[in-house]
Amino acid sequence: YFPRYGRTADELCVTELASVIWAVQMSTVEFHPWNSRRSDPESPDEWRIDLDPMPDCDFARIRRVAHVVHEVLDELGMRGFPKTSGGRGMHVYVRIAPEWGFPQVRRAALAFAHEVERRAPKDVTTTWWRKDRDPAAVFVDYNQNTRDHTMAAAYSVRGNQRATVSTPVRWEEIDDIEPDDFTIATVPARFAELGDLHEEIDDIEHRIDTLLEWADRDDIAEEAEDGVADLDR
Repeated sequence: YFPRYGRTADELCVTELASVIWAVQMSTVEFHPWNSRRSDPESPDEWRIDLDPMPDCDFARIRRVAHVVHEVLDELGMRGFPKTSGGRGMHVYVRIAPEWGFPQVRRAALAFAHEVERRAPKDVTTTWWRKDRDPAAVFVDYNQNTRDHTMAAAYSVRGNQRATVSTPVRWEEIDDIEPDDFTIATVPARFAELGDLHEEIDDIEHRIDTLLEWADRDDIAEEAEDGVADLDR
């Protein structure tokens, strides 16, 4: 059910290769899964950190911010799984206990984004309105944790002329990669060599209590009109 639109829809849940083949023959290029399970779609078990570059932001800045994200996650005792977005940005996925709804996870994500912004104020923005952002900044898009929002899956091909792939990477190689390194021509050999770098993602389950305490500290509203919290200004 999609409350925003007041309607329901059937969605594909990929559980086997045949599901992928069916989607491809229906002209699917990109796979954008929810961050919750079909058994309980209202309880996310994945917190998504989206490093979204503004138009004048280069990948060197994305790299710097990714290292700050890694630093904060380490301090929280959380393991993040980074990947390229398939575009000019990066994503980091963190498995969480499915004990909170989308508003609470979004609130926690915004608190984390604020902490990253505090540590890298020249590189990061959490300003929601695009017109008010530094055009060279990295927007930490916490709103990707809102219900109905989806992101490209790991290993999803993206719909562009280069056929880039949203590719899992290791933290230690971030300084050496470029977004265009990963395409349908190069990723199969990388996968054959390294295996699935996100293979262990389901072995971990973190809690977001500390992030929610940070949200209380920052006086972040749980919900607000149009999905914009009190401090999104």
